[in-house]
Amino acid sequence: MNNAALESGTPQTPPFVVAETISKAYGGAQALNAVSLSIVPGEVHGLVGANGAGKSTLIRILAGLTQPDSGQIVVDGRRIVANSPHIASELGMSFIHQELAFIPGMTVLENIMLGLPKKTRFGLVDWPAIAREIAPIAHRVGVRAPLTANVKGLSTAENWLINITRALVRKARLIVMDEPTAALAAAESERLFGIIRELSKSGIAVLYVSHRLDEILELCRRVTVFRDGRLVTELTGAGLTRQALVESIVGGAVESTHNHVGASAVEGVAISVRRISRAPKVKSVSFDLKRGEVLGLGGLVGAGRSELARILFGADRPDSGEMTLEGKPFAPRSPAQAVKAGIGFVPEERRAEGLILSKSVGLNLGLANLNSIIVSPMLPLISGRRRDALVERTIKAFAIKGASIDTPVGRLSGGNQQKVVIGRWLQSKPKVLILDEPTRGVDVGARAEIHKFIRGLAHEGAAVLVISSDPEELPDLCDRVLIMAEGRIVGELAGDALTRHAIIAASYAGVQELGVT
Repeated sequence: MNNAALESGTPQTPPFVVAETISKAYGGAQALNAVSLSIVPGEVHGLVGANGAGKSTLIRILAGLTQPDSGQIVVDGRRIVANSPHIASELGMSFIHQELAFIPGMTVLENIMLGLPKKTRFGLVDWPAIAREIAPIAHRVGVRAPLTANVKGLSTAENWLINITRALVRKARLIVMDEPTAALAAAESERLFGIIRELSKSGIAVLYVSHRLDEILELCRRVTVFRDGRLVTELTGAGLTRQALVESIVGGAVESTHNHVGASAVEGVAISVRRISRAPKVKSVSFDLKRGEVLGLGGLVGAGRSELARILFGADRPDSGEMTLEGKPFAPRSPAQAVKAGIGFVPEERRAEGLILSKSVGLNLGLANLNSIIVSPMLPLISGRRRDALVERTIKAFAIKGASIDTPVGRLSGGNQQKVVIGRWLQSKPKVLILDEPTRGVDVGARAEIHKFIRGLAHEGAAVLVISSDPEELPDLCDRVLIMAEGRIVGELAGDALTRHAIIAASYAGVQELGVT
């Protein structure tokens, strides 16, 4: 991908927002150490760095959610104190976070207008008049859902567009986007990129925060890199390359973890699935997952992959079909039964389904290892010594930053939270491990560590099923990839045929063959 050559937002244009020598510490740990960042009107400015590098802290400061210990924020040449989200909004800054904020049960229009003054008629909110004003903005952004539709049940892509509409209604001059494509399919991402380019042409600045470096290279002409709370470099022009980004983010080259075992080295089927169905998302799915194999599950968002994973883990019951685990009938009625049988699961939504955010790292890591940390089967009480030893081993093995046994897991960065969700299976040694979007929202270094862990499990004989919407990830990690479309397996790729292009082509071809437009 080539760097975007945007006409607006040249370095000579006076900056809209400048963060100057910002520092912030939490509990003695330095989250930001004298970092600076300038954002020019009409530019798409990239902000990258490993999880825990300080990106989120700076965004919270810009948003008025956190106050810096030192440094200043300058907007339009004037020093300001943004001590509330309302002030940041009044100054023309809007923030769209990875976990999109909506109120289910309310309409698209009602969510767009949250916190804004509304026209009234005879003492009542005049929603028809408001809709007439908002409709052209929503149309410009590409919102397809009716303004009267309930936001519950809308796709992630549509919700992103609704958030952008909300920002434009608030007359935002800077929109901060945090991992905007993490839950989007390729076509949805391209649609979003087109909108970002249009925003840039109209003079709106975008601060684009992402771990997907190809997107950064495609959209951004300036990229700021943070590492360990410090400003490492700002890359522009010919110096803005993938290699330069990777080396700046991690402080050196990343070792490749691509080390396939190959089909000839794999013996025995771990789990066999035959004609499994659950309406409306899973339709007569059959496949075998071998011991020592990393099997990928690709396809477009909504293809039924996550729903299939929930059936394998006992979270949902199939309507029909059968499964065997190591040759024996397998029909888990609950996740607890699946775990007892040797199945591990890393869910797609780590915050909602994988973690108890208010509880400690120790408790969260221990959830999958209760049998190994109790005093004895006759005395099912947690052994503090065993638990602490297990937690310390996992923290060290996964280099989980900012974590101690008693740290609330909700305080960790998104990437380190993901390491906790995955790391809890390090000691339990599952026969089958299912990972749904295991590297979503993590930096390039953490991604390499997670891939290394997955390959290590397979090398020890575990069977691993990886669901990923990133077509770059599956060829690098998997021995085979199955393609799902509309709830069915529509293709299989392996060997030299297993490429990014082939995965994308098979995903769309499968949809077309099933008659889906």
